[in-house]
Amino acid sequence: MALEATAPVSFPVPKENEPVRRRAVFSHSVRGAESHHALSPDDAAAAIRTRRRRKTNDDSLQLIDDLVNRPMDPMFSDSRLVHEHRSTFSIWFNRIVVFIICVGVGFAYSLFVQQLQSDPRKQVRQTLATQLENRNSQIDELTTDVNNLRSQVDEQSKKISGSVKSDTLIQDEMVNGATVVEGEGITMTLADPIAASQSDQSSSTRVGTSTNIRVITDLDLQQLVSLMFQNGAEAIAINGNRLGAQTSIRKAGGHILIGMAAIQSPYTIEAIGDKSALAEAMGEKKLASLYDSFKEAGIYPQVSKSNSITLEAAVTGEVKYAERNE
Repeated sequence: MALEATAPVSFPVPKENEPVRRRAVFSHSVRGAESHHALSPDDAAAAIRTRRRRKTNDDSLQLIDDLVNRPMDPMFSDSRLVHEHRSTFSIWFNRIVVFIICVGVGFAYSLFVQQLQSDPRKQVRQTLATQLENRNSQIDELTTDVNNLRSQVDEQSKKISGSVKSDTLIQDEMVNGATVVEGEGITMTLADPIAASQSDQSSSTRVGTSTNIRVITDLDLQQLVSLMFQNGAEAIAINGNRLGAQTSIRKAGGHILIGMAAIQSPYTIEAIGDKSALAEAMGEKKLASLYDSFKEAGIYPQVSKSNSITLEAAVTGEVKYAERNE
């Protein structure tokens, strides 16, 4: 009874704020128990003095009492009693608006992801490759038209003059590549190494900026063509492009140009002349050091003899400033 008299005053709770559910009591006899532990008389007196010194207006006790006895805010409790009535039209209208917004956001996000995944450089390369193919097709068509017109001019000249071309003129046209020729000869085929063919050929691998892979360059083709002419070749074509007096072999970007026509690996060099002499001169025995350098890079030239090779006329430009010296 002494403990109950000295206990602190509990904060009163109004009836309207009393919690609906009370805390469960596991045993009815727990109310009569003063302590769960056996205390000596001195400890009991100390506990009583401690409880007497507690302040009844402690803020912590006020907070605990509010949390236990008033867990729900009165304004929130009042708001739950009133339910807003919404029409079916407003509900479905809001759902449709939200659905349209979600679809728009998803579509914009998909476009953004697609734009991130696309490589603009690849599109530029494809565009340039398409333009190059179209230009090459136009060059081939124009070359065919020039050859046909040249044949027509020759026929008309024969009809007018009543005589054929002189042997000197025919020989000059054959040497300059201005006419179609046919004869025996050799065919040399060589290609870039497998490592270079598997990589992106559109990159500037030939100028040595991004890789150390050894590929066939314009200097290699110039050297092979020079060796063929030195050993008796009378007419040469690379990948079907006849070499004439004004035909150049040069590099531009990542491609090799024969005149204005771009070629790529594998490279086929056709030469008309004594097939036995050319095959021996361009073989591995005569050009051991050149073949060894090619083998170190993974390039293996192949030389084959042919009984009949036909080479079209070379594309010749118009001479505007050069004049004959009298």
